Amino acid sequence: MTRRWPARPEQLMPTVSLLAALAAFGCSPLLSGRPLEPFDVYNALQGFAQLGLLALALGITMIAGEFDLSVAGTYALGGMLAVQTGASSPVLGVLAAVAAGAAIGAVQGGLIARLRIPSMPVTLATYIALLGLTYAMSGGLSRTYTNGDATLWVDRTIAGVFSPRSLLTLAVFLVAATVLGRTKLGRELRAIGGDRRASRVAGVGVDRRIVGIFTVSGTLAALGGALLGYSYASANPDPGLQPLILAVVAALLGGVSLAGGRGAPLGLLAGTLAVALLAQLVAVTALPDFSTQLLYAALLAVIVAIESPGLRQAVERRRARRANAARRRPGVLP
Repeated sequence: MTRRWPARPEQLMPTVSLLAALAAFGCSPLLSGRPLEPFDVYNALQGFAQLGLLALALGITMIAGEFDLSVAGTYALGGMLAVQTGASSPVLGVLAAVAAGAAIGAVQGGLIARLRIPSMPVTLATYIALLGLTYAMSGGLSRTYTNGDATLWVDRTIAGVFSPRSLLTLAVFLVAATVLGRTKLGRELRAIGGDRRASRVAGVGVDRRIVGIFTVSGTLAALGGALLGYSYASANPDPGLQPLILAVVAALLGGVSLAGGRGAPLGLLAGTLAVALLAQLVAVTALPDFSTQLLYAALLAVIVAIESPGLRQAVERRRARRANAARRRPGVLP
């Protein structure tokens, strides 16, 4: 009888990452000296809300074999537009941000798909341009959001641990999981990321899908920035690279491949929750700030090791040798 090996490590990554983060978070009282409270869970979910839409935006482009560096710029622009246009009507501010994000994503997707330009230089140029535009809109200064009612509403406590912002983020993940899991769109995106030429031969509308995912990516990033601007009651013209770095870590922990062709929204959800829980763990235990950076660096090192083709081939060779040795033993069925 042939022995069935467990799932590949990268397939187990989202579940293992989330369980490990939950275990570490649950053990935090051993370091902090105080029990966990619902407010700690609330803060972790607020961190998830801050990062989640950005990670989902980046992750869906990575599944298709692309990489949208511009999400950080769209994130900043979305927050600035929402704060500046949504003082009297928060919904209007969100709509303005989302419309701008969708337009930016559609233009980028069109350039990448129609002209066959690699996504990295296009989205990097867009990121730089969007930061410049956001600086011009704000005069290089943070802008204050004056609608206090909207700020209180997006962060009000629901059931002790949730907020409208975290619930909305969770709902977007579930919608994405339903669409990509229950329709052929998810299979087509993974096929495009795995082998674009074969996807074209199979009749997949590759160009339309590329334009579509970049449009969705820009929309999600702008929405995340708008909600963050309302939450903080201000918009920063330059959020820095940390949001982008954390989004990459969350996507990779969520099982998305650097080479494309693999990943799912539920995996991205697990990866984002893991990053949020680890960030809250550092805050609860009052560890030095640099420990967070070291932790994320260690996680990336593990992910790169798991993604390494050489390591994977070595593991497969070792498994093959063990299987052959087992078949040669007397009394062992093949």
